[in-house]
Amino acid sequence: MSKSKRKVKVNRGTKETQISVSLDLDGQGKAELDIKIPFLEHMLDQVARHGMFDITIKAKGDLQIDAHHTVEDVGITLGQAFTQALADKKGIRRYGHAYVPLDEALSRVVLDCSGRPGLEYNAKYPRARIGEFDVDLIFEFFQGFVNHSMITLHIDNIRGRNAHHIAETIFKAFGRALRMAVELDPRMKGVLPSTKGKL
Repeated sequence: MSKSKRKVKVNRGTKETQISVSLDLDGQGKAELDIKIPFLEHMLDQVARHGMFDITIKAKGDLQIDAHHTVEDVGITLGQAFTQALADKKGIRRYGHAYVPLDEALSRVVLDCSGRPGLEYNAKYPRARIGEFDVDLIFEFFQGFVNHSMITLHIDNIRGRNAHHIAETIFKAFGRALRMAVELDPRMKGVLPSTKGKL
């Protein structure tokens, strides 16, 4: 797969949300985010910057109820974008991992573009909210993402006392692990990284 083909745009509409995602896997780390949830925008900016992806997301959701539907549906739509951008997955590294610290916090993310969705999420937060953002929604974002990106994702917060630091290390590590996994391996050159012949 050539780099020029790894750009997609995905739209998803329900009675609860309208989501538009543009994704370039070989970008410059730029994010344009209009989600109306500042903390999620901050976290996805970290994913773009550390993943070196160009990501544009516009979302309208039923925020008058709460942020749950919007956060989950952004994860779903971003996952769909990764699936489409990776196409047949030929030539990619497939696996990615990263450890990221932020002051006292340290998180590890390991993932596999396996074609099998799975999430192991191990993070505990010292408080229920970061500003107005419910920390339970971090899990919902990643669950939506893996279900539609068909990625196996392991997230472990190893230590941390500050909820914002914990979340930020998770999203930064996620971006860096994704970057490693979706990179084109010059030694693979169109070869599928699987002995099964399909991912």
